[in-house]
Amino acid sequence: QVQLVESGGGLVQAGGSLRLSCAASGRTFSSYSMGWFRQAAGKEREFVAALSWSGAMPRYADSVKGRFTISRDNAKNTVYLQMNSLKPDDTAVYYCAATQGGASSYDKSYNYWGQGTQVTVSS
Repeated sequence: QVQLVESGGGLVQAGGSLRLSCAASGRTFSSYSMGWFRQAAGKEREFVAALSWSGAMPRYADSVKGRFTISRDNAKNTVYLQMNSLKPDDTAVYYCAATQGGASSYDKSYNYWGQGTQVTVSS
């Protein structure tokens, strides 16, 4: 069982940066691949980024590639999403998720989800 708690969301102007954190409970965090997803109002949840248990070969949605960076610190049971050059279209609730499978862009692959953190980017 893994419990996930996101933090770091907020209101930022376009072009600004935020760093989201996702703290995980449990002693086996390092064995899970982690993903970030987002859901804007009135839209379906979409993939943002994912990272394997080793931290190798991160995956990104095309819409955030070059602007967002996913990373993890297994010693702190935490995964991060550094978001730079934010745009109003990035406004959404951001969720982290965990899976014992590979770093997938498919949300159904993930077994555990956090409660989400709101990111609002003003123009």
